[in-house]
Amino acid sequence: MSMSIHSKLEAGQGGSGGLRRLFGLAGSHPLLRPLGALAVLLLIDLIMIPGFFHLEIKDGHLYGSVIDIVNRAAPLMLAALGMTLVIATRGVDISVGAVVAISGTVAALLIGGKMVMVDGVQQTISNIPMVWALAAAMGAAILCGAWNGLLVAGLGLQPIIATLILMVAGRGLAQLLTDGQIVTVYYKPFFYLGSGYLFGLPFSLFIAAGMFVLMALLMRKTALGLFIQSVGINPVASRLAGIRTAALIFFVYMFCSACAGLAGLMISANIKSADANNAGLLLELDAILAVTLGGTSLAGGKFSLVGSVIGALIIQTLTYTIYSLGVPPEVNMVVKSIVVFLVCMSQSPEFRRIFRSAKS
Repeated sequence: MSMSIHSKLEAGQGGSGGLRRLFGLAGSHPLLRPLGALAVLLLIDLIMIPGFFHLEIKDGHLYGSVIDIVNRAAPLMLAALGMTLVIATRGVDISVGAVVAISGTVAALLIGGKMVMVDGVQQTISNIPMVWALAAAMGAAILCGAWNGLLVAGLGLQPIIATLILMVAGRGLAQLLTDGQIVTVYYKPFFYLGSGYLFGLPFSLFIAAGMFVLMALLMRKTALGLFIQSVGINPVASRLAGIRTAALIFFVYMFCSACAGLAGLMISANIKSADANNAGLLLELDAILAVTLGGTSLAGGKFSLVGSVIGALIIQTLTYTIYSLGVPPEVNMVVKSIVVFLVCMSQSPEFRRIFRSAKS
């Protein structure tokens, strides 16, 4: 009898220990903090902004503040997804905004558009077929990524220095192509990329979701994700183990620029023009912040695609909240800088050691 009671007590203790371990794992989950931050922002919006979660259907399209946030966050999601792979290899790409400007500029210049009369009906036509214009814009973006990859993987330059070159020269090139003017696009099919709707939802969401699914399959169903983590943790050991480190780094910079080029097409299509001066301005900083908010370490190694998407939603929700509450836009930059500071401090081993010692 006493043995059975003792065994039951041990089982109960084991069960409670299992529960404690379960809650401990939940508390240490890397996505818990970004999800908590997003939940806090949404709670503030629910309290402070009337009708924030209200959704309505107009002309078969779903409208509302939440839909607007997700729609405007789509380009940042794309940039953050590409930046995730770069940061996972211990790199950084601060030329993302310039690539956005180049991509949008090339597409706008080639598509253009003009009004013509066809059988008495007014229509818009593009300068060249839109497919070729989009291909040229994406090709220009990929060439930018190849340039960055060549400097980093081929010549061994520091990533921040290598991409700084394109950050300055790339936007200057886009301004030269447009003579510093805003190039307006009049071809309506092009607008669908940025402001079109599919099944009642913004088409940009499907583009971002498609890129996310593609990357998730590549990272999980192939060895690519493991190779990227290995290079980020120890590039020398990875090379000695047979991984083509230089080729992998070259690929991630090309892929990052491809994501930025796609984001540039979406932004250009949304504003129906190409603004080489302002398109994608400081987008690289938002992308880096989104990646770090999502739990990816700036030291390289493990990364989280889901976390980067959540980080992009946090940034866009924060921007929407500040503007909706009537706070001066300049405060947005201050808040972002504070967030960057806190994220960097939280990733500092020395700060965590000091915090744990003070806590104990």
